[in-house]
Amino acid sequence: MSQFNDLINGDQPVLVDFFAEWCGPCKSMAPILKELAGKITGKAKIIKVDIDKNTGVANAYHVRSVPTLILFKKGKIVWQQSGVVAGAQLETIILQFT
Repeated sequence: MSQFNDLINGDQPVLVDFFAEWCGPCKSMAPILKELAGKITGKAKIIKVDIDKNTGVANAYHVRSVPTLILFKKGKIVWQQSGVVAGAQLETIILQFT
């Protein structure tokens, strides 16, 4: 958990993708996030958190369904949504906080 807190407390926004290996919609988010990562390099970070391997982090942020995307800025949640989100929409949201 402390490593996670270090990641989300930086100056750059951090988009966290809470996912599970068994989740179909999570698999469709993977290429969207990969493409988005290339577009926001240097402006924000994207990290993936497997809820089955990191139950403490998932529980701390009340993740009840996957995928759940949470955008952090200096350790605070500035945006959150569950389900698949289009890359263009995510890019717009992230850039609001850069």
